[in-house]
Amino acid sequence: MSSSDFIPVIYNLFPRHLGPVDAWSAVIPHIREMSFNAVFVNPFHETGFSGSLYAIKNYFRLNTLFLRKGQDPADFTPIKKFIRDCRTAGLDMVMDLVINHTAADSPLIKEHPSWYKRDPSGEVAHPYAVDPGDPGKVTVWGDLASIDNEHSGDRQNLWNYWDRLVDFYQEMGIRGFRCDAAYQVPAALWQWLIGRAKNRFPDSRFYAETLGCRLDQVEALRGSGFDFLFNSVKWWNGEASWALDQHAAFKPIAPSIAFAESHDTERLASVRPGTEAAQKARYAFAAFFAQGLLMTAGFEYGAVTRMDVVRGTPSDVDRKKWDLTKWIAKINELKLREPVLGEEGSWTALCEYDRQYLFLKKTSDKGRQPVYVCLNKNAAECVTVDTPAIPQEVRQCRKSLQVMTEPFIEDEVPEAFLLDPAEIVLFM
Repeated sequence: MSSSDFIPVIYNLFPRHLGPVDAWSAVIPHIREMSFNAVFVNPFHETGFSGSLYAIKNYFRLNTLFLRKGQDPADFTPIKKFIRDCRTAGLDMVMDLVINHTAADSPLIKEHPSWYKRDPSGEVAHPYAVDPGDPGKVTVWGDLASIDNEHSGDRQNLWNYWDRLVDFYQEMGIRGFRCDAAYQVPAALWQWLIGRAKNRFPDSRFYAETLGCRLDQVEALRGSGFDFLFNSVKWWNGEASWALDQHAAFKPIAPSIAFAESHDTERLASVRPGTEAAQKARYAFAAFFAQGLLMTAGFEYGAVTRMDVVRGTPSDVDRKKWDLTKWIAKINELKLREPVLGEEGSWTALCEYDRQYLFLKKTSDKGRQPVYVCLNKNAAECVTVDTPAIPQEVRQCRKSLQVMTEPFIEDEVPEAFLLDPAEIVLFM
């Protein structure tokens, strides 16, 4: 199935919350119960001194946190079994591909010193970030060492190393790769690496993580072979057009994946208003917004403890605040069933952004009938939508679908209607 046809509905299994790989397969029935078709696992490799999942010391050894006592970190039998169990259940497995840096204590630094960037003193450089609101505030990740994928004097051997890494996991049965901080890696490397990977296994898919970067940095990835990007609609409040503008700008590069929260963000249920309605609204809109969708483990239960890639443990798994398992399954099934919801499409606002509600139109890329969404931007109060405020296009729809209820309520398009706090209504 080509990327233009595949609708990735991805469950993020966070390994620090589950422990040994042997325990991961027990979650598969729950993932399938919610109608996901892929599972993304954060890095499971051996880490450096910080213990951060993203400070990888050895890509060809497993993190001992995810092994039982006595298991060999060089023996990938547990991962191979999990991959087989996923495939048997109809789930694609997606792993993190982190090739812009390694742990600062990786043996590769001594084995291949020319593979790394250097600071003015000649020491291995550490990645850093400058606060856009305060240029004087710089965060340096001292547990990481920056790879010089573009200018290394031993560049071809470095690139061959990454190719062997991808091949190693492809042979194991993994076909999905989430490319961490993809914009920090030269587009030429991605084009070469992805091309070789797809020559070996044409069903492989590459997901570019590009959050927080500039438009020109995303644009630089055009033609690299990525199947999907991740979009920023999680941060959109419906008050301006930027999310729709970004969607239109990135769409020619690759379709995108939306999410209500990720392992890098706060938990949605932990921020105001922290209601079940707000949780549902964010998830439903993410499901409708793009071709792909991702949900973090625990979202269905209203988890509030942020995922910690350095210190997280199974004890951080929160008690159930609510259980949206069945409702999420219905949303996922709706996305997979209704063609326009499962394609990238194009978005247009049908009213001004200064209203308490917003009407949006999603147009099909394939000549199908559009769908319309009305959302209450107020998560605390009800909003009335009077007849004159309903766009003519919406009035001509065959049906309205209240997706916040369980089960969904299907009806004719009303003359006027009341939106509950944070409510979303779909018109088709």
